[in-house]
Amino acid sequence: MSIGLSASLEKKPVRRDPASKRAGRPLDAAKRAAIIDTAAHHFFHHGYAASAIEQIAADAGVSKVTIYNQFGDKRALFAAAVECECEKMRGHFSLDAMPQGTIRERLTAIGEAIFAFLFRPEMIQFERRIAAETENDPAIGLAFLEAGPWRMKQGFGAWLAHECELGALAIPDPGLAAEQFVSMCKGMADLERRFGADLCAAERDRRISGAVEVFLAAYAAPQDR
Repeated sequence: MSIGLSASLEKKPVRRDPASKRAGRPLDAAKRAAIIDTAAHHFFHHGYAASAIEQIAADAGVSKVTIYNQFGDKRALFAAAVECECEKMRGHFSLDAMPQGTIRERLTAIGEAIFAFLFRPEMIQFERRIAAETENDPAIGLAFLEAGPWRMKQGFGAWLAHECELGALAIPDPGLAAEQFVSMCKGMADLERRFGADLCAAERDRRISGAVEVFLAAYAAPQDR
């Protein structure tokens, strides 16, 4: 009787949860960070289309299956890489990381951080490639916007809303104000850099200072105007 029961059990397939099979075993934080850092290097220097999962896996010291198990597909890995890169910028909107000083000084520090982040040569090169690839696959562009610029705007808008609560600013739409400040800081500089023009430090500082002045003229709390 026990033999028959054992035989019966052996014939029954073991049922597995499909979702757990797809997810794979969780990686330790260091290994996951290594994959994302390697992917970011490939995406930023070679573009999305030219970056192969096989090469990313080899450079990160993992198997291709590991990447697919952890991230699902190439686009999800791309989103994770962009989000990780933009996290460096969002750190400037952290209440803990924000330098002390007047609202003018803090906005100036944010403007300088925006310039330093967006005008790195690899970022300009990356944006060119993503724009070109988006013509053939619009979903790539949306993945970039969702993981990068839109999340950064959300973080900056949340910081502006916090300053409104403290009484330093009076802004009816922090999200819109975040767009306005970044646009004023950049001016035509991002367009000029894309087409090969250099931007000197004095011109950068003039643009940031002007952006802060206009922003505070519009949004500073009445007592600070």
